Amino acid sequence: MKIAIMQPYFLPYIGYWQLINAVDKFIIYDDIKYTKKGWINRNRFLSNGCDSVFLLPIKNDSNLKTIAEREIATEFNPSKLINKLKGGYAKSPYFNECLPLLESIIYHNERNLFKYILNSVISICSYLQISTEILISSNIDIQGTYSGQERVIQLCKSIGGTTYINPIGGTDIYSNKEFNIHQIELFFLKTKHVIYSQFDKEFVPNLSVIDLLMFNSLVEVREIVKKEFLLCS
Repeated sequence: MKIAIMQPYFLPYIGYWQLINAVDKFIIYDDIKYTKKGWINRNRFLSNGCDSVFLLPIKNDSNLKTIAEREIATEFNPSKLINKLKGGYAKSPYFNECLPLLESIIYHNERNLFKYILNSVISICSYLQISTEILISSNIDIQGTYSGQERVIQLCKSIGGTTYINPIGGTDIYSNKEFNIHQIELFFLKTKHVIYSQFDKEFVPNLSVIDLLMFNSLVEVREIVKKEFLLCS
């Protein structure tokens, strides 16, 4: 059984969806600390030919709180975010097809950060016809307290995982030797250099999945999810 484990990210780039699609079960961490400098509640989109950041503002709170304990700030205005994205993509070829999906995600009435992002993950998986089972880390019972690589191994073992797939950036974090001790194969997913037309301007890579959906048909996006990556050992 193939397993992947990641933090929740708000509308992340295509590699996140390729990873979900490549496994049988995808575990999302909800019981780890929220990091201000990470990409949990923000991402990049195309604006006037350049990358620009959109974000979910978070209520000020203790840095010790987990992602599941954090709340979206009361000043968050979904309409303002929708209008920002409209400004960037209103003239894109698949804007009308994508807008209902974005509105259903951004206008979602949940204000718990984790639940709000989880809804977006489930919504996009459904849109892309990704049928992978989504699990929440705090719902998985493992004996003892673990962190880092050891926690990943224990989570895999607890649900019968025999293969663990991580994004390519984890090659310096995870050890084949340690996974092999527990009879788990370790692979890394590397997204190919996907290029497409963005208003016939210089291509800006690694933007939110929103960008990919705005400039490519749903059929094309599903093919990119399924095929445009490599698995490295």
